[in-house]
Amino acid sequence: MKRIESTQNALVKHWKKLVQNRRERDKSQEFLVEGFHLVEEALKTKKSLLTIMKREDVELPESWAVENVVITEITNAVAKEIAETEQSQGIYAHCRQLTENKANYDDWKKMLFIDAVQDPGNVGTMIRTADAAGVDAVIIGKGTVDPYNPKTVRSAQGSHFNIPIVRGDLMEWIQRAKENAVQVIGTNLDESIHYKEAELAGKFALVVGNEGSGLNPELLAHTDVNVRIPIYGKAESLNVAVATGILLYAYSE
Repeated sequence: MKRIESTQNALVKHWKKLVQNRRERDKSQEFLVEGFHLVEEALKTKKSLLTIMKREDVELPESWAVENVVITEITNAVAKEIAETEQSQGIYAHCRQLTENKANYDDWKKMLFIDAVQDPGNVGTMIRTADAAGVDAVIIGKGTVDPYNPKTVRSAQGSHFNIPIVRGDLMEWIQRAKENAVQVIGTNLDESIHYKEAELAGKFALVVGNEGSGLNPELLAHTDVNVRIPIYGKAESLNVAVATGILLYAYSE
């Protein structure tokens, strides 16, 4: 087992940048996960996994003794450098961001388009919910938080390893969906129908927007139908991740 003791080690510096810096994640197409659950999820899809890092006082489950998986022991000082949570479990994984073959794009029948959602917890929850609802892919539009932000990854609870996540221009994706007879469903309070009244054609792309300002009007102008979820109490609105969950499950049945 390899061991790293110095916080000045080049690999440690790279890991730290992956936690703290989106530019480093984008340039390297890599990210870090932290905690036993997320590392175990990474192990299930080994094509993403580069290295498992364990703090020197942490014991790994025997089931993790998988062939060709590199395990690196690190000191407490090194672990503190790369930990993102305050009460770290002392277990981490260095992973590749999974890329999707563009040839598969036109095969997707159920998609979630995310427009300018800025809270990492919301985006992570939406990725996790899309995975649970059997959605084929999540498309991240401009202005949306980095899907590989550590808080986003933690909120998604391993779904980054299960569902394609693609960053792109949502206008282009709406056009692609229409060319493939995929119904584009927008979300809006005005000029919309009750979400249960939408007549689905079997294939759909749900488009959800920013927490405060909602969906970009330019995108709304190109949807096939716009839906709303009624508010029965005194709350002004629903959290975007909650609303996304309601709609994805309603339309995925």
